[in-house]
Amino acid sequence: MPETRRRDTQKREQPVKTVAIPQESQEEIIEPKVSAILLGYNQAAALRRAIRALEASKDRDRLEIIVIDCGGQDESSQLDSEFENITVLRLPMYLGAVKAMNIGVRTAKAELVFFLSPNVEVAPDTVKQLAAKFDHEGDAVAVCPLLVAPDGHTVSKDQNISALIAGKDGDSDVDTSADSVEMVYPGLHALMIRKQFIKGMNYFDERFGNSWADADMAMQIRRAQRTIRLFPAIRATYYDEPDPAADDPLYAADRQLGAAAFVGKYRGFVSGLLFRIGAIFRALSHFDLRQAGALISGQKLDGTQAM
Repeated sequence: MPETRRRDTQKREQPVKTVAIPQESQEEIIEPKVSAILLGYNQAAALRRAIRALEASKDRDRLEIIVIDCGGQDESSQLDSEFENITVLRLPMYLGAVKAMNIGVRTAKAELVFFLSPNVEVAPDTVKQLAAKFDHEGDAVAVCPLLVAPDGHTVSKDQNISALIAGKDGDSDVDTSADSVEMVYPGLHALMIRKQFIKGMNYFDERFGNSWADADMAMQIRRAQRTIRLFPAIRATYYDEPDPAADDPLYAADRQLGAAAFVGKYRGFVSGLLFRIGAIFRALSHFDLRQAGALISGQKLDGTQAM
């Protein structure tokens, strides 16, 4: 018995071995709260400006920056070598905004997605302030800042979808003195939205090529009895620069086809078909045979056919 007790004592007195944990494992992995998605087509200079502003954001470690190079021929594809903490996705050709946005959303890690035009320069606190609004605005599924020009005048408008379809100006001014403004259709120049809502509507409808998917999203938000809110105290600068894709002869046809798809979706197949036929006759009346041909065939910017 004494011998047994002695062996037990020796076992208890043996030093406990410790295993060193690598420093990397001790560091907490910080997940992004917001994923900023920028689409660019031959807009390297504008993208650099927009990315630099995002890099200067407060809580930068909680911000994921995704740039989608939509098949441009400029320096956009090299941006990840200039900004090491961003993700650049290179598409083989211009596939239209809708497919590119869906690719961006599926790539995004955060639950809040911030669609940002390369023409928009955020302030250091823009992203953080917008993200914080989701904690207090229970009805809002999307929020946006007030866009102002470099000279300070207000650029943001609440767009009238019906007027836009008819080719008319039906925009409404924003009350900049209000704490927040409920918007119908602010566009996607700078819009933060819950990723879960986009997933819930089965992502953006790819029947739209380059245009109208954002109007469709606005309609889906209204149908769900949720809101888009603009906060005038939160601001970003908008630079009025041309869209390089607008030079493509299919651009105007793609926009008309998108409008026809939108009308068909919300007013019925016959209304959409009549809208498309009207667009064909308008193109022919202006002797724009290339646009008329694209409208007849349904060819979108990505080369596919509209349904």
